[in-house]
Amino acid sequence: MPVNSCKRIPVPLLVFVGVYMVVFSGMALRAGNVEFAVYAGAMVAFIALVALLHLRFGLRCSTLWLLAVWGLVHMAGGTVAIPAEWADTGGGVLYSLRLHPLTPRYDQMVHAFGYFAASLACFDVLARVVGHSAGQPRVGLAVMSALMGCGLGALNEVLEFAITLTVPEHNVGGYVNTGWDLVSNLVGACTAGVVIVARGATGRLHTSAA
Repeated sequence: MPVNSCKRIPVPLLVFVGVYMVVFSGMALRAGNVEFAVYAGAMVAFIALVALLHLRFGLRCSTLWLLAVWGLVHMAGGTVAIPAEWADTGGGVLYSLRLHPLTPRYDQMVHAFGYFAASLACFDVLARVVGHSAGQPRVGLAVMSALMGCGLGALNEVLEFAITLTVPEHNVGGYVNTGWDLVSNLVGACTAGVVIVARGATGRLHTSAA
């Protein structure tokens, strides 16, 4: 099992995810938010997939927590209401929040953070599959992990496109929104690649010192 991986999913993490899923799903259902009901269903599938990957490959504890926090900010984004004057475009929920014209929207920051975490998870799986050990060069795996993260982000955009075709009233946004989502995904994935390489360099230093 990889260095720093959890043998089991921590109980506090399970409680954390369970509580926010119940709270935000309840809020979405009470508001009649059909679009986010779809996202909640996708989240359940995503949680199950992460659990299976962890049982098979052993994800790092830090990766599991990053994925859990991503789920929290994602669920909050579609359910927490904000004043209309705070919203950039679209509905008056947290996803539309833009504090300043020159800063990213909340939605874009969640995309960057989320696919940063997803790319780290891809690395945890790849490292186990190829038998990578601590201290070995990892630039190739970092690039592959970032590309996989971008691919997962593109899959999310396909899901959003399906929502625009099936849900009459949605807050997905148009072509420009999709473009910025993809840019945000790329930023997050590339940042994860840098972190993966940096962690490998630190591991090699520790190995040399030993």
